[in-house]
Amino acid sequence: MARTAAPSPPPGQRQRRKRGGRRSRSATAAITGLFLAGVTLLGTAAVAGVTHLASASRDGRDAVRVKSSPSIYDYVPPPILPATSTPKPALTHRPLLRKQASQASLTPMPTGVRGDWKLTFDDEFSGTSLDTAKWSTGWYGSGITPPVNSGEKECYDPAQVSEGGGTLGLTLIRKSEECGISDPVYATGLVSTRGKFSFTYGFIEARVWLPAMTGDPGEVANWPAVWADGQNWPEDGEIDVVEGLGGGVCAHFHGPADPSGVRVGCPSGTYAGGWHTFAADWEPGIVTFYYDGADIGSVRSGITSAPMFLVLSYGTAKLVQAPLTMRVGYMRVWQHP
Repeated sequence: MARTAAPSPPPGQRQRRKRGGRRSRSATAAITGLFLAGVTLLGTAAVAGVTHLASASRDGRDAVRVKSSPSIYDYVPPPILPATSTPKPALTHRPLLRKQASQASLTPMPTGVRGDWKLTFDDEFSGTSLDTAKWSTGWYGSGITPPVNSGEKECYDPAQVSEGGGTLGLTLIRKSEECGISDPVYATGLVSTRGKFSFTYGFIEARVWLPAMTGDPGEVANWPAVWADGQNWPEDGEIDVVEGLGGGVCAHFHGPADPSGVRVGCPSGTYAGGWHTFAADWEPGIVTFYYDGADIGSVRSGITSAPMFLVLSYGTAKLVQAPLTMRVGYMRVWQHP
């Protein structure tokens, strides 16, 4: 097929199209110029604004910190938490805390008397024999010794001291043996802390079973005693926490001003044939006595300050009944820290 040339446009048509093309190119150029001018103006304004803010910051006004866009290399992921965010204490700590609380709650305190106390001596007599690290038998000697008072009719024999069942026993029996006194008729027990424990000022307390007289259960039999004594008598003093005398119980204080003793109190009531607590609070210038936690009286004159040791004894009186046993459940001393 023969190729033919494209028809020529009518006269004047090409000219109109050329004029129209020139107008389009001019408009495009104008719009482009306006756009570039606007971008230039915006850029100038932005630079001016940043310059103004920087100047304001230097002048002490509110500064604006311009942050750069964060990069993926600046990102730090948060730590991964475990499923249980609240940690639990180790199980081994709990029994320890309970044990410490239990030990604190079991520390004995004086009966009925509050205060800031520290336990400095304690024997619960929970063994099967006397604790010789704390106690010695006899009076100022070893083995069988003479009594404290030469008018007594007994010897102090270690065989009459026993421990078992949670108590200390001092047993008075009828037995003649040699101990340096004339015509001894009885043997009994005495223990003391002389040379092993002594103290100046403090709270003395003992829990004691006082034997009752046969045929008269309301009367205390023989001469049971809980007391503290100084090394040199009477200069160093003597505190008779409780003495069974004439069937009753009494408290005394002996010192250089009155060696025969000041009777503090002999409370009424039945103290024989049962467990009771007997105590004395020895403070500078005063000794106060407590029976079963009740204040029975005080002495305020002639109070000594020399160290004293503890004594537990079961001696004979004018009317002797044997065999009988005085028992002690505990002996304690507290002092102020």
